[in-house]
This record gives sequence, structure tokens and C-alpha cells, in this order.
Amino acid sequence: MPRPPKTVTALEAVLRDVAAFRPRGFGPPIHGPPVPSRIFLIGQAPGPHEARFGRPFAWTAGKTLFRWLERATGAGEDLVRERVYISAVVRCFPGKAPGGGDRVPTPDECALWRGFVRREVEILRPRLVIPVGRLAIQEVLGRTEPIAAVVGRTLRAYFHGVKTDVIPLPHPSGASTWFKMEPGKTLLDEALTLIADHPEVQRTFRGRRTA
Repeated sequence: MPRPPKTVTALEAVLRDVAAFRPRGFGPPIHGPPVPSRIFLIGQAPGPHEARFGRPFAWTAGKTLFRWLERATGAGEDLVRERVYISAVVRCFPGKAPGGGDRVPTPDECALWRGFVRREVEILRPRLVIPVGRLAIQEVLGRTEPIAAVVGRTLRAYFHGVKTDVIPLPHPSGASTWFKMEPGKTLLDEALTLIADHPEVQRTFRGRRTA
């Protein structure tokens, strides 16, 4: 995959700033490599284990996500990480919720990191954005909708001023049953088919899809 030096250099500058940003009460910053891709995947926030591995989607939810993406692209996790830019609404683990599970960042907390995402989008100008989970979907679309209304569809949106296709995915958390039951199961299948057929995915993973 071509790596335009100016694009990589610009992304490296953003990621250095991400690594230096450490708000009180959050875990250490986590980010992926400066992949100069037109496919932009954005999740919610790192979980409690990602810091040990130093990369996003490194634990149970990540295993599920990369199985989904392999169905769509024919590529395993390592190749997907090499060819898709992985971002997040929040780059540090926000802590546990009082009732258990990972705490969902507040709107004010999401705003703390929004400038990093804006810079990444302006640099990459993605042709396809894949928001993973409700919070990321809301951040990309700029509105709140039931997840069943957006998963399984290709939407057009302006994301930080860049017009792009958006194909949402549900959150792959092991605690979620939405994508294991109807209508979530069928809608997930439809979303993965849309990703597989998207022209940017076809260009990026040409000839690799097997199913």
C-alpha cells in the first residue's frame, strides 16, 4: 500500500499530540499507526486491556471486530491494521461504570478529543468511514438514531467537512447481544456485505475476499 510521505508525517504529528494528551482520571493514550488509508474506522474508546498491548481493539471486542472485517475484506487482523486507519472518539480508557462494564464517555469528554479526529479526517479525507458502536455512530452522523435504523445501510455524511460514505457497525462487545439476535444479526450481515462491496474496500483489499 502506498505511503505518501506528507500524509504519514502529518498523521505522526497528530499521534504525537494524542500521546501527550493525558486528562486527569483517564488511562494512558492509545492509538494505532499512521496508516495513510481512505478507510477510516472509529471506535468509542480503549478498554482496560488495550494499554498493555499499545494498540486499539486489542482485547475481546477486537477479536470479534476483526472476524467481522475478515468476512468483509478477506484479510486477517494484521493486514487490516496495515491498511485501515483506526481512530476513536476518546483515546484513553474512561474507567469502569458504577454498575459494571466500561463507562461511556460524556459529551464534554468526547469534545476533548474531537480536535484530533478532525485533524485525522482532514489529512486522510476518507472515502469510507466505519463507526463502531452507538457513540461513534452518533459522533460521525451528528445525531442520535436507533442503531437498527443505521446498521445495514450506506449513508452519506459530512464528517468534519469531508463528504464520505458511512457504513455503521454495532459495538462488538461480548456483553452485547444485539448482533446475535434478530434484527441485529441480519443487519450486521448486510453491513458487512456493504463494506465488502464498497469501491474503496475493493481497491484496498483487491482479490482478497473469499466469502
